[in-house]
Amino acid sequence: MSNYGKKLLSLTAVALISSSVSIGAYSILNNKEEEKTAEFVSNGMDINGRFINVSNTSNQAIDFTGVADMSVNAVVSIRSTTTPKQSRQIPQMQDPFFQFFFGQGYNTPAPRPQVSSGSGVIISNDGYIITNNHVIEGADKVEVTLNDKRMFNAKIVGGDPSTDLALLKIEGEDFPMLQFGNSDMLRVGEWVLAVGNPMGLTSTVTAGIVSAKGRSIGTGKSMSIESYIQTDAAVNPGNSGGALVNTNGELVGINTMILSQTGNYIGYSFAVPSNIAIKIVNDLKEYGIVQRALLGVSIIEMNADFAKEKDIDFINGIYIESINDRSSAMEAGLKRGDIIIAVDGIETYTTSKLQEQISLHHPGDKVIITIIRNGKEKDIEVTLKNQQGDTSITKPSDYGVLGAGFAELTDKQKSSYGISSGVEVSGIKEGKFQRAGIRKGFIILNINGEVVSSSDDIERIYNTIQNSSARDKVMFITGIYPNGRSAYYAVDIANSEE
Repeated sequence: MSNYGKKLLSLTAVALISSSVSIGAYSILNNKEEEKTAEFVSNGMDINGRFINVSNTSNQAIDFTGVADMSVNAVVSIRSTTTPKQSRQIPQMQDPFFQFFFGQGYNTPAPRPQVSSGSGVIISNDGYIITNNHVIEGADKVEVTLNDKRMFNAKIVGGDPSTDLALLKIEGEDFPMLQFGNSDMLRVGEWVLAVGNPMGLTSTVTAGIVSAKGRSIGTGKSMSIESYIQTDAAVNPGNSGGALVNTNGELVGINTMILSQTGNYIGYSFAVPSNIAIKIVNDLKEYGIVQRALLGVSIIEMNADFAKEKDIDFINGIYIESINDRSSAMEAGLKRGDIIIAVDGIETYTTSKLQEQISLHHPGDKVIITIIRNGKEKDIEVTLKNQQGDTSITKPSDYGVLGAGFAELTDKQKSSYGISSGVEVSGIKEGKFQRAGIRKGFIILNINGEVVSSSDDIERIYNTIQNSSARDKVMFITGIYPNGRSAYYAVDIANSEE
């Protein structure tokens, strides 16, 4: 081969190698650029930082529209009106000598009605509505407005301060309603909707997730039952009593409160679980008052520090600090130092969970309490009792027990006695009023510091006392007799069974 041919082959080889290197380098750089472009595309921006339509995102979005449509029609707006009772006149005001100097018009101005608002949920076609007790407590008038703008006057069936739940009734049929769901089936991270009327904005729907379950936030109320569902769905004043709904459209909670230093939503809202609400509703419908079962123990929630202090080798459970006399726990043989870990097989490692499980039962129900005693697990059957230490049904308005009849005063009587309100004891028979020393003709002016102007007031106060957390249930009654003599009585109503 000539030198010229050899040079030509060498040049050709070099050219081929250079081309291959160039092509390879281009391919590598191009692939990196595509990867970079794909990376930015997946983040919703192009390589120049501009937002673009993302074509590789999932089309499966969560759709709340059906659940929202169903819920807003069953959630109502509640307007409650409370008229503060006017302080009674001083009897001396009727004295002519007093009137000569001060005149006959020496009265305090009539107090203005106080109006508050909240939400409620229709839970039956015939018009039963669940709401928060604080929305309607002490109200003289309760008005309900549906999503279709129909308005109704509502009757208060009953309330329960311990759970802050109340039951109302409006007359009619075929109302839109929500079915209760099983709040025990809720899982942390699950989507929920809060439906209500915050700040006067009717039929408002917000979405969030279940942030926690069995939450106790320490409201400071004795004997309050706190086992809340915590969510991050926005809830504001006016949402109280509204619905917490799962994605199946089931009512799983009643929105009750927010945790805030400003009074407005800052990320935490709390709802009473539906399983507690169902029991409260059924009791109020059947008895007019909640039949509350108690274990009768003072408890401490276990933690690492407490376990170390007591030389216990585990940290989960509820430590029994003391046993109440005549209680369910004492009768069943529970002891100080026992550690409760379950009720009917359901773990109760927190105080709120133990409260929740006991609250689902009635006095007389039998439950299996699982405890740790001396390092060994043991099941004990307990028959739950009420606060009076028995299993009887508490009656809300059994005035046969009080042994008294009541009559509202006429305007002439009020003027004669120098008072603006009061209720006359129109009859006395064997019962608690008689044993307290109250006689026929006594004018009740206030009970436990609350002014009384009707027999309905007496019933409402009676219900409040019976539902309260106080172990001693007493009506402290102030009043006068027709001759002007003042009198004060303490009537024990702790045991409604004679």
